Amino acid sequence: MGKDGGFLTPKAIGNRIKAKGLQKLRWYCQSCQKQCRDENGFKCHIQSESHQRQLLLVGENAGKYVANYSHEFHSGFFSTLRRSFGTKRVLANTVYCEYIKDRDHIHMNATRWVALAGYVRWLGSQGLCEIEQTERGWYVTLIDKDPDSVRREMDSEKKQKMDLDDEQRRQKLIAEQIKRDQERGIQQPEPVYSDLVRKDEDEKVQVTFNQMVVAEKKKTLPASILVTSSKKRQTTTDETPDDAEVKKQKIEMEKEPAATESVFKKPLPVASSKPKKSALEELREMEEKRKEAKNRKDYWLHENIVVKIITSKLGDKCYKKKGVVTKVEDRYQAIVKMFDTNDKVRVDQAHVETVIPAIGKKVLIVNGAYRGEEATLEDIHQDTFSVDLTLTTGPMVGMRFNNVAYEDVSKLAD
Repeated sequence: MGKDGGFLTPKAIGNRIKAKGLQKLRWYCQSCQKQCRDENGFKCHIQSESHQRQLLLVGENAGKYVANYSHEFHSGFFSTLRRSFGTKRVLANTVYCEYIKDRDHIHMNATRWVALAGYVRWLGSQGLCEIEQTERGWYVTLIDKDPDSVRREMDSEKKQKMDLDDEQRRQKLIAEQIKRDQERGIQQPEPVYSDLVRKDEDEKVQVTFNQMVVAEKKKTLPASILVTSSKKRQTTTDETPDDAEVKKQKIEMEKEPAATESVFKKPLPVASSKPKKSALEELREMEEKRKEAKNRKDYWLHENIVVKIITSKLGDKCYKKKGVVTKVEDRYQAIVKMFDTNDKVRVDQAHVETVIPAIGKKVLIVNGAYRGEEATLEDIHQDTFSVDLTLTTGPMVGMRFNNVAYEDVSKLAD
């Protein structure tokens, strides 16, 4: 067929089939991006003029080329990990085998990492993955930092904390009500049990359960007050001294407050104890509610506040350590400068918490009606996870606020 049919000859077809799959890494030239099939072909390539010219270009700025290859390798490897395995715990070598299936992938010997273990350790130091070394090798677990997933996790944690706060407030109210009743001298009566003694065998005792209040009062009355069906009530003219004494006891007991009232029952509001609010106070409450609705956000990071890192994904040198926020990025992320090491780390809002200083120190209101205002810490309520503040900036200077939640204030850096 001559040269015109060279493309369809068995030798040409066989060469294309061989070149289609992966070849040996030692016969690949990364600078020229050329794969050779055998040692002889690779030797001829490195002696060629084009290869020598490419080496001169790479030699002029080798660091730049290595950095570019490292960045491309990380992008491809990390994309394969995210797309194929998600947040599952997987062997790093398995991810690498999946990554090199692409024929045009960047080879690791062209990057700044000598081996896969070095790259895995770098992923752990950057906080991109959770790494674990076992007998089989290095395992990696992707840390999902997608804004939607971080927001969902933050909302879930906030809901759990609110449920816990509500339960603690309820327990505190119950304890206060019990203490208040004890100070008034009201105690829960203890039931007294006695044997049933009947003087007359033919006597019948009638008990009604129609009115619960009457039944409760009868339990507190002495046994002599119960009237049986066999005895008829006498008129007022025939009233004996014993009957007069019984009536007197009944009248006195009706005037006294019910001692059997449960301490767990919510007390009824007394109209006279609460004075009517003035128009100015009502307007102030409406303005505070409007500010609260306007300034209450799902992000609270501010510059120059002290925060505490609560995630162990950044390593032991940052876990449960404090730092100051030097810069806020995209509302939900911040650059934190650690106090102990002076290192700067980028953290998400869900991985830090506010810091409450000592009484008398300055704080910043990070969320709520007076978001962004400075205040002085007056008191700390550990049982309700709240503090009392006095504003030092803004139009409401000198105004005191009670029971402000921990997560709405944070210490100001000196």
